Amino acid sequence: MGILNILATPIGNLKDITLRALEVLKDSDLILAEDTRMTKKLLAHYEINKSVRRYDEYAGERVYEEIKTRLKRGEKITLVTDAGTPSISDPGAKLVAFIQKELPQTKIVPIPGPSALIAALSVSGLNADKFTFLGYPPHKKGRNTFFAKLKDIKIKPIVIYESPHRFRKALESLKEIFGGEAEIVVARELTKIYEEIFRGSVSEAMEHFQGERTRGEFVLIIQ
Repeated sequence: MGILNILATPIGNLKDITLRALEVLKDSDLILAEDTRMTKKLLAHYEINKSVRRYDEYAGERVYEEIKTRLKRGEKITLVTDAGTPSISDPGAKLVAFIQKELPQTKIVPIPGPSALIAALSVSGLNADKFTFLGYPPHKKGRNTFFAKLKDIKIKPIVIYESPHRFRKALESLKEIFGGEAEIVVARELTKIYEEIFRGSVSEAMEHFQGERTRGEFVLIIQ
């Protein structure tokens, strides 16, 4: 029986990959990637030449059956995501559940590494012994309800991800729910050239994040 590795990749800075992760990638028979272009750039940087197959939330039954067949043959398959740790705001959990059900004897191995969630909390200055992580808010349907329910959450801080296209709208929703004086931490473009950690009120964040500063991936932490 083969091995399914769940491997974390850098969220920006390619140097953040671990030595173990590189060894596992080099030893893989197949690499499953959410975005093959991004993964191939990473592999090329470290001169790793391996077969890469697309695996995302739209993967059909044929993809799952192929993975199952290759694992039964004893192959080593490694799952990566665009950036960070698979299965965290990512469809990787679906594959893991499928293999656990169909091939329960398969060894599923976590290869830990970068996570935007943990990186942001580590520099937030907030007590993160307990926190609530909610991933990305809905794009359209249910978005207003999602933000309205944040006020009822008892375990804080609350951490969410947001894309550059909806970041300003997220700040507007937080202002409406918690008020402009509510304190937040915003981590933008973690580990990349334009990395920025902002601490202040929602209103201050709305003034600060305009123009070029609305680009990139965001982690929002609400106190």
